[in-house]
Amino acid sequence: MAQASKKAQGPQALGPLTWLVGEWEGDVGVDVSYHNADDEVGETSYFERFAFRPIPRQENGDQHIFGLKYENQAWRHGEEAMNPFHDEVGYMLWDHDRGQVMRAVVFGRGIAILAGSDAKPRDTSVTFKATPGDPNYGILQNKYLSERAELMGFESTFSLNGDGTMSYTSDLVLRLEALGKELHHTDRNTLRLVRRYHPSIENA
Repeated sequence: MAQASKKAQGPQALGPLTWLVGEWEGDVGVDVSYHNADDEVGETSYFERFAFRPIPRQENGDQHIFGLKYENQAWRHGEEAMNPFHDEVGYMLWDHDRGQVMRAVVFGRGIAILAGSDAKPRDTSVTFKATPGDPNYGILQNKYLSERAELMGFESTFSLNGDGTMSYTSDLVLRLEALGKELHHTDRNTLRLVRRYHPSIENA
């Protein structure tokens, strides 16, 4: 199994994550979530940026992981000159031998998620899933969220479109105390590539 990953050089090392490399901007974002101030579920439109940068090969024994470090910020329309209302940092990872993509992400709200699923090297759409308590792809949250807005599931998909843009969807399932039921906190946007990086990474 290790031999296969050693043959994956240059752009191929990143597998289905290759096309993500670079900086992306999108202005048609829609966030559907519970608004505490209004005590209701509402929509928020937003502008956002993603930056995906290759990292050196990571090794866990005979496991060889290739991937991207990324940053993501989003601003409500009309607040672009202010602090973003959403900020996250993380990694997109590719395990060639096991055919797995992973998204390790930390949100500034006190949430940490490792999500993943099956993928093929030339896929132009990747999906990441996680559930609380899963020993592999799970969710951690702070005590306040566990009490008031417990996270029950997470799924996100990033897709390369035929016109070169990138679209994503995100669905965070919450058990919301204020509503007494589960809520799907969703986000979606379409972004264009505004800066390219060379997608190869160095291999030891």
